Amino acid sequence: MMEHHDPRLKLVVVTDDLRDGRDGLVMRALAAERGGATMLLLRLKHVDAGTLVEVGRALVASLAMPVIVSERLDVALACGASGVQLTASSMPIAAVRLQTAPSFLIGGSVSIAADLPSAAQADYVTIGPVFGAEDAALGVEGFRRLALACGRPVVAIGGISSASAGEICRAGASGVAVIREVFGAVDPETAARAVRGALPPG
Repeated sequence: MMEHHDPRLKLVVVTDDLRDGRDGLVMRALAAERGGATMLLLRLKHVDAGTLVEVGRALVASLAMPVIVSERLDVALACGASGVQLTASSMPIAAVRLQTAPSFLIGGSVSIAADLPSAAQADYVTIGPVFGAEDAALGVEGFRRLALACGRPVVAIGGISSASAGEICRAGASGVAVIREVFGAVDPETAARAVRGALPPG
């Protein structure tokens, strides 16, 4: 299991799309890493498994930081990723543990209290959305309650920017996960550096 302040969880960047192709995404990921990103979550909706594996292998080969694959254990294993991020509706974490090495990272996802049991055996848990217009947004206090109940290292996700990153870490997050804030930026390196600079040191 991870330490509660595992440095890999500090700044998780989440992929958005393949608008600039595989190589463009790799270049944006490298820029984010230079800016201080500590882990990458490969999540590409509406992309077939073969393309996901191809993109995953390119990212794993290019980046020093760990690459985690969203929900697809088969893709994670095929591309040599460091782990997989599961949701409450994904395959059970205990089943994944039986198929993977002890060093393989397994993330859980929590958005409501009912998700907590499914994430109890995860190495770390993402909680969110913290911010956003939708009714499901937890806000800082809602996040704090779930983080306390979780008992695992926690990464906050959902509408987080450099302006809110420090506050959410003070509310119990080991780190933050961002999507548009970095991968949607014209300059992902500068964007990542801004978020990283807003986080507590360490």
